[in-house]
Amino acid sequence: MKTTDDAGLAATGAALGMTSHAAERRLRGLLERGLPLASRPWQVLAEQAGMSEERVMACVRRWQADGMIKRLGLVVKHRRLGIQANAMVVWNVPDARVAEVGRRLAHETAVTLCYRRPRRLPEWPYNLFSMIHGTRREWVEAELAALIERQGLGDLEHRMLFSTQAYRQCGGRYVREEGI
Repeated sequence: MKTTDDAGLAATGAALGMTSHAAERRLRGLLERGLPLASRPWQVLAEQAGMSEERVMACVRRWQADGMIKRLGLVVKHRRLGIQANAMVVWNVPDARVAEVGRRLAHETAVTLCYRRPRRLPEWPYNLFSMIHGTRREWVEAELAALIERQGLGDLEHRMLFSTQAYRQCGGRYVREEGI
């Protein structure tokens, strides 16, 4: 069932010379840029793509079901938020304990991500990685010390690796820029 809004947006898309395929391609490109910071981001995307909000949601659901969109996530631009101290804490955890320690670390408020990776022996004995972000290096160091105490992890070998450079952060790209 088409609503007046659908008809109006379809007319807008037609006036812009956009086919259904072109509107969906434009929507994919817009999604790659991220959701607009608005109370109704899907509506804003719909207006920009020349579609209805319902059609935008239907496309997103279809793309998720088809596997084109694996997940929608957040890319946080830490430095813009004043978060200047980013430390990856790498842990050498016995294999029998790594899942349990990983779950405990992942539940810590200060830990923004936690994941397991294979060791690369003999140079790299670390198999658990956790990230701690803060406004100052001293805060991150103090938070790690408190976390080790709270979780009883003082027996585990670990290293704190602070970021020295910020790289361009972006999500997946599927549409060339001129396609937007």
